[in-house]
Amino acid sequence: MAEDTSRWGFETRAIHAGQDPDPRTGAVIVPIYATSTFAQDGVGGVRDGGYEYSRTANPTRSALEQALASLEGGRHGLAFASGMAAADIALRSMTRPGDHVVLGSDAYGGTFRLLDKVLSLWGVEYTPVELSDIDATRAAIRPNTKVVWSETPTNPLLGIADIAALAAVSAEAGAKLVIDNTFATPYLQSPLGLGADVVLHSTTKYLGGHSDVVGGALITSDDELHEKFAFLRNAAGAVPSPFDSWLVLRGAKTLALRMERHSDNAERVVEALLSHDKVTKVYYPGLVDHPGHEIAAKQMRRFGGMVSFAVQGGEQAALDIAARTKLFILGESLGGIESLIEHPGKMTHASTAGSPLQVAGDILRISVGIEDSTDLVGDLLYALD
Repeated sequence: MAEDTSRWGFETRAIHAGQDPDPRTGAVIVPIYATSTFAQDGVGGVRDGGYEYSRTANPTRSALEQALASLEGGRHGLAFASGMAAADIALRSMTRPGDHVVLGSDAYGGTFRLLDKVLSLWGVEYTPVELSDIDATRAAIRPNTKVVWSETPTNPLLGIADIAALAAVSAEAGAKLVIDNTFATPYLQSPLGLGADVVLHSTTKYLGGHSDVVGGALITSDDELHEKFAFLRNAAGAVPSPFDSWLVLRGAKTLALRMERHSDNAERVVEALLSHDKVTKVYYPGLVDHPGHEIAAKQMRRFGGMVSFAVQGGEQAALDIAARTKLFILGESLGGIESLIEHPGKMTHASTAGSPLQVAGDILRISVGIEDSTDLVGDLLYALD
């Protein structure tokens, strides 16, 4: 029987949940089980743990899944080859042709692309809506709505949705609420405890934390949903390698420490941006005048390391600033120890161009790393000036 980790603090669970010393050698770090298959003691005679083929299950991946489930306070965790693989499996498990999805109007470009360009061909419909507006969300739900899909904070405008309120509206309609918790991480926010049915992560980001792995995860306490996710993942083969699983497991151990530093640095950066005359707007849920600040303060431990801001001069000015930073590396992704800057309209959200989800050209998004905050502020001020 698995250890009951619910009594442990977050930092303890990150290091120990699902990660007992290896029973044969005593190794305190979970080994990388780099094997595709497992010996059986007679036909169907699988050994302890039930491992037979690594597409279906692998001990390194199992340790990661137990750890992620513990960190999110769920019964089940599944790891995937990418965050988009997790999103694809979740949506295809919960919808059928003719079904409907309510999607946040400030959603990640990849999620929008999956619905708009792929699942729509399969007959799945979707409606973008401002999920912070509960009345608008309720109005967008149809009799055939199966999923309400929310990011909070959103990407890239850091919008905040009230998870408990969304959970109530979704349950009332018989729909499942999925929360993409990538920006907040399980350290800052616990969607399952607020009523969400499923939590999704791109483990590429803060959980991995070192920009050296691509992965995804789904966590739920719904036994039926977990079985559907596991079946389709095995059928489609959207699994991470043992080494990728090990890297995410390694990264998760320091998540709490890193998120504190990310949040500290982001607050310093926000303060500097607010005082600069070329910055016309700063998007950060820690600001008291940020829409949703009160809800974020209620459902988040801190406000995280993601910041977006708009600049004078429009799109070209934003592109010029992104090209001038030195410590903030121009690149996609987020959540690593190093700071990144990107232009959402031309990069991560290019697929939303011409849609209701299009991002304005004067906006830049930064992932604030764990470097010296004085250096980071100086780098941004240099690029702005």
